[in-house]
Amino acid sequence: MAAHTPTPESRTPESRTARSLTAVAPDELEALRSELDRIDVSLLDALRLRIACCVEIALVKRTHGVPMMQPHRIGVVQRRAARYAEEHGLSAEFLRRLYDLVIAETCRVEDLVIDGSPAVPRTDTPRAEPPST
Repeated sequence: MAAHTPTPESRTPESRTARSLTAVAPDELEALRSELDRIDVSLLDALRLRIACCVEIALVKRTHGVPMMQPHRIGVVQRRAARYAEEHGLSAEFLRRLYDLVIAETCRVEDLVIDGSPAVPRTDTPRAEPPST
């Protein structure tokens, strides 16, 4: 009997993914996706809570005339994320880029609060719900 020679198509990531998905029971995949949805809701809620905390920080800064930008604080946050990445086997570059986005948004919100803008995001909304599947 001749040995099976894989074709170039059978070696692509797409073909391996398709084969692995068909090997997973649909209810197992659905359960994992539901878990991922719950994790996403927790992530979004954590971001909302972080922004709410930054609104409070901005109010204190406004009251006491503290400048919005605190470069040393950004360094503290970035170093903590880098340590977390190292301790948990995550990409430090990914977490640096993620925190760049998070910090940029919180700085934008703090600027709005310090300037007294009515366009400050609502932070008093209830917890998000996972999407129904």
